[in-house]
Amino acid sequence: MVDIPKAFDAVEWEDKIYGIWEKSGAFTPTRDKNKEPYCIIMPPPNATGTLHLGHAVMLAIEDIFIRFKRMRGFETLWLPGTDHAAIATQNKVEQILAEEGKSRHDLGRTDFIKRVKEYVAGSQATIRNQVRKMGASCDWTREKYTLDSDVSRTVRHVFKKMFEDNLIYRGHRIVNWCPRCSSTISDDEVKYDERKEKLYWIKY
Repeated sequence: MVDIPKAFDAVEWEDKIYGIWEKSGAFTPTRDKNKEPYCIIMPPPNATGTLHLGHAVMLAIEDIFIRFKRMRGFETLWLPGTDHAAIATQNKVEQILAEEGKSRHDLGRTDFIKRVKEYVAGSQATIRNQVRKMGASCDWTREKYTLDSDVSRTVRHVFKKMFEDNLIYRGHRIVNWCPRCSSTISDDEVKYDERKEKLYWIKY
């Protein structure tokens, strides 16, 4: 007689199963010339903390695609990675420093960059663990980070090519400017402050 537990214990089994999958090399393509390649680059999550429900949906959809193609006999690669997130990560670390009663200026450039790198490393470990918990069948042997030297080199190469093709040019534009960061910021990072003002104070 087999004693089957009343409830499935995910903690007991899921990590073991994923470990077996990873060690088997099933997610690592072998570059078989007789097979048609199929590749997905995981949109790299920002290394600013933990994944959210949107990431989970994205991982589930991409995993369906890659597993379907793998079962159809394609040589599949799902490339995982993380994004340094630039100003968002800087702001996150500055918030942590503020809780300690410090600022980036107290640390100086070298030590502040070191703190940012330490924070990113911790976030990356959390994100890797979360992606594995989702059962994502990506190839961890090829994991990328947006500040890896080869990735940065490729970005510079493509930027140069786009500039030479007149796809990148200088121009006068209205941008979001953060007086605290002394830098431009994306629309997502703008915090709006609604107030009643006279429209003619805006000058272009």
